[in-house]
Amino acid sequence: MKIDEVIKDLNKQIFKYSFFFQRQGEKAVQAGNCDRFSSASIIKLPLLLAWVYLERTGEVDRGELCELDAEPQVRGAGFAYQMQARKLPYHDVLLMMIATSDNLCTNLVIRRIGLERAQRIFRDELGLRSTELQRKLLDFKARDRGLDNWVSGEEAIRFFDLFASLTPDEKAWVEPMLLVNTDDLLLMRNIPRDELHFYHKTGSMKGVLHDWGYTRDCRIFLFTNDIQDEPAAFRLFGKAGELLISAD
Repeated sequence: MKIDEVIKDLNKQIFKYSFFFQRQGEKAVQAGNCDRFSSASIIKLPLLLAWVYLERTGEVDRGELCELDAEPQVRGAGFAYQMQARKLPYHDVLLMMIATSDNLCTNLVIRRIGLERAQRIFRDELGLRSTELQRKLLDFKARDRGLDNWVSGEEAIRFFDLFASLTPDEKAWVEPMLLVNTDDLLLMRNIPRDELHFYHKTGSMKGVLHDWGYTRDCRIFLFTNDIQDEPAAFRLFGKAGELLISAD
């Protein structure tokens, strides 16, 4: 079976990993040698869910205008810092946070929600105890103080249920953001273009590659830390992603 081959290949690697795959109606398969990972943008998933929760309770509105200059103009992923329009609805800010992994947009969302309030929502409303938002994106001073953002492989399974539990109206605006993620270099790298609707979020930085997502039939994620050989890791992501279109 292809899934056995994927796990066998992962177990040969020296990097830390957590892998999960489940086809609808079948038993989930989980493997890994680590549970806690530097989030590398996967933290944007529970942050999106926190916004949904606050919008549900009437505390935020994605139609509200956001001032793009309200935060330091961090770069990295995304291009909001280059845009001439400096006011956008929070819907569009959230869209860029997910689709292009825009770090400025993410920091603006954190600013609107509040970092401590976001963490409380993670814990008390979403049931996420190990997923931690400790700093804004590209806040190197905070990182030097030992603060970082963390995601748990075990809790990433709960992400699937949290997205599945959204109301039809919430899914109608949330899922399109996941569907247009521009990064197809990980689990999607071996999937023929335009042949699969994959609702997902990726994350990457030096030594770290993550991809989490679902189709209407499958749930899958692969988190990795301490990668020394990126080309080899990319090949493993591609092989794992093929499970999405395989009947095995």
